[in-house]
Amino acid sequence: MIFAVPEDVSAQAKNTIEQAVKFAETTAEAAEGLFELNLKTARAASADALKQLKALATAKDVQELASLHTSFAQANAEKLFGYSRAVYGWSAEAQGEISKLVETQIAEVNKTMAAALDKAAKAAPSGSEFAFAAVKSAMSAANQAYDALTKVGKQVAEVTEATINTAPGTPRKKAA
Repeated sequence: MIFAVPEDVSAQAKNTIEQAVKFAETTAEAAEGLFELNLKTARAASADALKQLKALATAKDVQELASLHTSFAQANAEKLFGYSRAVYGWSAEAQGEISKLVETQIAEVNKTMAAALDKAAKAAPSGSEFAFAAVKSAMSAANQAYDALTKVGKQVAEVTEATINTAPGTPRKKAA
């Protein structure tokens, strides 16, 4: 026995698969970017460590050794802040892309659900309007909760970015 799959269900399934593929591609690209950042950072850190060890080994006295140690500590701290900012930038970009995909998928699901509810309501027996109104109300509440969470997430991201941009040793953005 073969069952016919309604066209709207088939279209929704196709859209879901396409969104899943986009999500997988986005996360793979983000992981690749983080891997490249970590690889470059590790190479640079190894080269810097070797240079610093050579410089420390050739110090002529305790004063020069202390001076080198202080300058290396400051340079390493600045590099650590730079790495932290780069990781934050990477994560903010990846999170933004993933958020766009999720928002697109949620909008599509909402549209499909609303259309299915309207279609079902037209075919439902009289007196069932209350049930459909309750489902629509629940969907509205869920969407409002999602919107609130999205706003809070954006506020947290803004506070985090402000904190990173005001960290010691952070170059300030020039006013335009």
